[in-house]
Amino acid sequence: MASTFDSNDCMRIVGYDMSKKAADKAYAKAGVKPSDVQVVELHDCFSANELITYEALGLCGEGKAGEYVERGDNTYGGKCVVNPSGGLISKGHPLGATGLAQCAELCWQLRNQADKRQVKNARIALQHNIGLGGACVVGIYRLAAFTKPRVDSKL
Repeated sequence: MASTFDSNDCMRIVGYDMSKKAADKAYAKAGVKPSDVQVVELHDCFSANELITYEALGLCGEGKAGEYVERGDNTYGGKCVVNPSGGLISKGHPLGATGLAQCAELCWQLRNQADKRQVKNARIALQHNIGLGGACVVGIYRLAAFTKPRVDSKL
């Protein structure tokens, strides 16, 4: 994002504005709100980035990330579970594999296959991944609700 280095704003340098913009677009396209999300895998390259990202994703208000964590809103029994996989820091921040690991975790969560990490009744999940300096991806995952099997008439 061009604005990342346009000013001396440290929040932009660490990706706040691009994360917020990507999240707002993802929520609008998916037709959901931050409060609809039960499980999040976010780019916690540094502990401070995790707090900043809570705010950028709309999981809490600006300047409220500390309170969000103190209330336990970011974990089991809270508003949503963030990084049930342990996040990037627990994996050694695997460059290149980060997004795939997040995707796998969220799919396991929605399929109720996450074993001891399972978020109860997970139906909507969010993935957030950044590359400092201008790359950000926010994806919304939704548990598919099939009423009948899909049939391909060409088979």
